Amino acid sequence: MDGHDENTRQRTGDGRPPGRGWVGALRRLGVWLAVLAISLTGTALGVLAGGQVDTDIGPFRARMALSPTLSGGTTVDIPPLGALLLDSHDGPAHLDVELGALDQGRVQALIDDPASINRASQSAVADVRDGAFRLGLRTVGAAVLVTLVLAGLAFRDTRRTAWAGGLALVVTAGSLGVAASTLRPQSIEEPRYEGLLVNAPAIIGDARQIADDYTKYAEQLKRIVGNVSQLYTTVSALPVYEPDPNTTRVLHVSDMHLNPTGWQLIRTVVEQFDIDVVIDTGDITDWGSEPEANYVASISLLKKPYVYIRGNHDSGRTAAAVARQSNAIVLDNATTTVAGLTIAGIGDPRFTPDKSTAPAAGGLDQPTADQVITVGEKLATTVRESPKPVNIALVHDPASAGPLSGTCPLVLSGHTHNRQVSKLPPQEGKPSTQLMVQGSTGGAGLRGLEGEEPTPLSMSVLYFDENKLLQAYDDITVGGTGQAQVNLERRVVRDPQAGADVPVTPTPTR
Repeated sequence: MDGHDENTRQRTGDGRPPGRGWVGALRRLGVWLAVLAISLTGTALGVLAGGQVDTDIGPFRARMALSPTLSGGTTVDIPPLGALLLDSHDGPAHLDVELGALDQGRVQALIDDPASINRASQSAVADVRDGAFRLGLRTVGAAVLVTLVLAGLAFRDTRRTAWAGGLALVVTAGSLGVAASTLRPQSIEEPRYEGLLVNAPAIIGDARQIADDYTKYAEQLKRIVGNVSQLYTTVSALPVYEPDPNTTRVLHVSDMHLNPTGWQLIRTVVEQFDIDVVIDTGDITDWGSEPEANYVASISLLKKPYVYIRGNHDSGRTAAAVARQSNAIVLDNATTTVAGLTIAGIGDPRFTPDKSTAPAAGGLDQPTADQVITVGEKLATTVRESPKPVNIALVHDPASAGPLSGTCPLVLSGHTHNRQVSKLPPQEGKPSTQLMVQGSTGGAGLRGLEGEEPTPLSMSVLYFDENKLLQAYDDITVGGTGQAQVNLERRVVRDPQAGADVPVTPTPTR
C-alpha cells in the first residue's frame, strides 16, 4: 500500500513522471531552433550561391547580386576604376551591380543614331527594374531550394523540412520587402566614390548639366555632318591648291576621349575628302578600362588604314583593343609604311587617367618632363636607324617632339587639346622639322562640356605630294555644344625656309 502511494506521489496529474513535461518542451524547443538554424543557413547559402543574375543595362552587360547584410545599400562596381556607394535602402540585403563589357552592337547603334542616346537613358531604368525583379525571384527560389535540401538531409522528416522551407521563404521575401519598402531613389544623386572614381566629380563636373549639353550636341549632329559636306564642295573648288592624282591624303585625329560623335564626323571626312590613311595620336579613351575598349570598334568601319599611338589616358588594354581591329596599326617605338608614307611612332610613357595630367592642370614637373623627353629620344633613335627615310613621326605629348628635330620633316602630336603649328628648334646641318599639334577630335570628351565655351572638335586633312612632302593642310573645326558652326581653314605649305604657311580660309558654314 505504501509502495503504491509512493508511485502515485511520483507521477504528475496527467500520469507522466515528474520532469517529463520539461524534457518534452525542451526537445520541441530544440527542434524549432534546429529548424530556424537550418532555415537561416540555407537562406544565406542560397542567396550567396544563387542570388545573382546577368542582365543588360543600356549598352553594358552587368551582373547584379544580393548578399546578406545589416546595413543595406548598393555598390556599383566599375572595374578597374572603382565603385559608387549608394545609400539606396535599408538592410538586410545589399545589392552589388558590376558593370562589365560593352555590347558592341548597342554601342554602334548609339554612335550611328544620336537620338538613341536618349532612348538608352530611358530604357536603362527599365533594364535595372527588370534585372532587380528577376534577381529577387531567383534569390527567393535559391534560398528555399537550398534550405529544403539541407533540412531534408538533417531531419529526414517531411514536416520539419516543409517548416524549414516555409521559414526560408518568409525570411527571404521579408528581407527583400524591407529593402523595397525603404528604397531611396534620390540616393543616386549623392553617391560616395572609391578608387579612381574619387576624381570623377572634379573631372566631369555636374553630370546632369553635361547630359543636357550632350543632348543638345547630339541633336545638331546631322546638321554638322551636312556642313562638313558643304565645306568639302567649297574647298574642292579653291584654285590656290589643287591636289594632283598622286596626292596622299592623311586625316590627323587625336584625343577622342570617348566622344561617340567624333566617329560620325571622322567617317564623313574620310568619305568626303577621300582619305588614304587616318593617324591617331592618342587618348582615344578616358580611363583605359575594359568597358571602354569596345569604343574603338568603330575603327574597323572606316575601311582605311588607321595608325595609332597610345596616349596617357590609354592603357595597354586599350592599345590591344585597337590592334585587334583589322585595319589598325599600333606603333610603340616602331615604324610602318602605309599608303607610301613611312611613319614612326611611340606611345606616351605615362598611364595617368586623372585630372592631374589633363592639359588644364598646368605644365610638366621636372620628372615628368624628363620622362616624356626620353621617349622622344628613343623615337629619334628609331627614326635614324630606319632603313627607309621617315616621313612622319608620332608622339602624344608635344613635349616629346624636341629630340626629333632634324630627323624627319614632320612630327604630329596631340594631348594639349589646342591646335598649334610650329617649327622645332633647328639642328645645325639638318633639315627643319615641322610640329603639328592637333586639338581634341572628341571635344575633350565630357570635360569639354563643362564650361560656357565648349571645346570644339578638331581634325586636320594633310596633303602629301608624290615625294611624300607636306604640300597643304585643311584644319577642320566643329563648334562645341549648342553650336552648329563648322570652319575649315586651308593652308598651303611654302618651302620651310620661306616663313609661315599661306592661309586660305573659305567662308564658314552654319
